[in-house]
Amino acid sequence: MIKTKDRTSGTPTVPALSEAAYLVLASLSEGPTHGYEILGRADRLSGGRVHLAVATLYGALDRLVVRGQIELVREEVVDGRARRTYAITEDGIALLQAETDRMAQLVSSVTSSLGRRSGSSRNRRAAVVAG
Repeated sequence: MIKTKDRTSGTPTVPALSEAAYLVLASLSEGPTHGYEILGRADRLSGGRVHLAVATLYGALDRLVVRGQIELVREEVVDGRARRTYAITEDGIALLQAETDRMAQLVSSVTSSLGRRSGSSRNRRAAVVAG
């Protein structure tokens, strides 16, 4: 995995995950399962806002397996079709936590910024009305 450095601390960081990879890891944090169930979990976790395409899901699964963030734990044939069950690894859990923390910090920063903007907009409007 390619790492970058935090601009202020110089600490190595991992680039932001794609939404699909994040949802796959989040889905598997609930326990091992197969692709079709991951699609359902991702839909539920996103509040119905994200519907992963099958090709997107399997591309993310392949990349996460190669990176060691998830692993194939079982492969079986069900109704004539291969069913692969995946589980998140310790590296995957660490990455999911790091990405969740990164996004929470980003949301906090933007929320603060919007709050300051909203307050200054009210002050400008009050000055116009008073003037």
